Amino acid sequence: MCIFCDIIDHKIPSKTVYEDENVLAILDISQVTYGHTLVMPKKHFANIIEADEETAALCMKTAKRLAGKIMKNTGAAGINILTNCNEAAGQTVPHLHFHIIPRYDENDSLILRFDPSPEQDLDEVLKKITAE
Repeated sequence: MCIFCDIIDHKIPSKTVYEDENVLAILDISQVTYGHTLVMPKKHFANIIEADEETAALCMKTAKRLAGKIMKNTGAAGINILTNCNEAAGQTVPHLHFHIIPRYDENDSLILRFDPSPEQDLDEVLKKITAE
């Protein structure tokens, strides 16, 4: 059983931000920034690629709604909403979840950096990713 499924089943205590019949949102036990919240479906899917569209949409709608409330109520200057897919992308719990991470300034605890890669042939990239 996965740790998030145990949290959903209330076998492990958590700080619930929001809950309905399909989605649970809790404070992340490892607060990257003040108010860091996780939104997860109650139905188990390993990640967003494996989730059905309805489940992914319900989670994203909840994340959007909570992000605005969290930003307003914490006084955050911005917010990141993200999901990691598989270990190579930083996913540590194999249960679909979205992070809502309030941002207060460029010196807070989350660092996202987009470094340029070597030049790519965009026609080749497009052909590969749109192939059936």
